Parts: sequence; structure tokens; C-alpha cells
Amino acid sequence: MSSGTHDDWVPRRFPSSVEASARLRDWLLERKVGGLDAGGLDLSDSDLSGGNFTESWLGGAILTNAKLVNAELYRSDAEGADFSGADLTHASLVRVNLDDAILRNAILDGANLVGASLYGVDATGASLRGAALMGSSLLHVNFRGADLSNATVEENTFKVRVDETTVFEGLCGTVFGPITITAGDEEYALGGPQLEDWINTRGGAVRVLAPKPRS
Repeated sequence: MSSGTHDDWVPRRFPSSVEASARLRDWLLERKVGGLDAGGLDLSDSDLSGGNFTESWLGGAILTNAKLVNAELYRSDAEGADFSGADLTHASLVRVNLDDAILRNAILDGANLVGASLYGVDATGASLRGAALMGSSLLHVNFRGADLSNATVEENTFKVRVDETTVFEGLCGTVFGPITITAGDEEYALGGPQLEDWINTRGGAVRVLAPKPRS
């Protein structure tokens, strides 16, 4: 996996924040091997599609409505970043730290999240159609209103919150539950065969695994 930027790549639209724009321009001019240090910066509304941000620091960054289509973020740290409304279609988020990030209404269709960490993520209304979630850690993720159509899971920890508007059509693979289901003012946990039936009656093809015995 390569690091840094492609020699001829420039953003289609720089962020409106003067500080963020200057930091990004300096990084591009230096063509550093390492990733972009954008921790806490406001990169909202920028178009960074196709950029290579391998091993970048995006902790606490604001990327609301940003475009990162086909972007490479391998092993980046985006803990606490705000991706609300961002477009990450076909982005590579392999082994990215997304703990406590905000992905409300974000588009991650076809994104690769293999081995990513998503703890405490708010993905309300997010679209993950066809996303690869194999080996990613999904703990306390809010998937209410999210679209998981045709996404793929493989032995994923799947302790998430969903509701009747969460779409499971075509979701396939294996998961460890339980999940929390919100129905009106009530919530209840569901695991094991009951969870498997609940997902699969909604168009999924998921097998719920028994918890691994403790050593």
C-alpha cells in the first residue's frame, strides 16, 4: 500500500477554511511520503475525491458534506471526525479508526471498511449499500434508518442499534450479536437464532454465530 499523494493529484475543491486550505496546499507542495495532518481542521464542503490520504491524521476533523469518492484512507485515524453528509462512495477505509465518528447521512456505498474500528459511531441514516465490512468492529453503532443493502459481513461484532427503517435487503455473511432494536418508545435486544430470523425475514442472508468461548 502506497503512502502520500499522487504527484499530479489536486483536490477538485479546497475547503473554505483558510487554515485547512493552507495546510492541505502545503502538504501537496511538499509531496510528503507521510499522511496529511488535518486533526481538528474544518474540511467541510471540500472535494477530495481520488486523493491518497494513507495514514493521515483526521482526529476531530470536520468533513461535513465533503466528497471523498474513491479516496484512499488506509490506516488513517479519524477518531471523533464528523463525516455528516459526506460522500465516501468506493472509498478505502481499511483499518481506519472511526471510533466516536459521526457518519449521519453519509454515503459509503461500495466502501471498503475491512478491519475498520467503529466504536460509538453515529451512522443514523447512512448508506452502506454494497459496503465491505468484513472483520470490522461494530460496537455501539447507531444504524437507525441506515441502508445496509448488499453489504458483506464476516464474523463481525455486530452490537448495533437499528430500527424498522434500517434496510437489510441483501446483507450477507456472519455476525456476532446481539443488536438493540428501537420500536417507538421501546427498545429490546435480540440475538442468536431470533436475530438471524429477524434480519433474514427482511431480505438478508446472515448467519448469527454463537459467542466465542472465553479462554
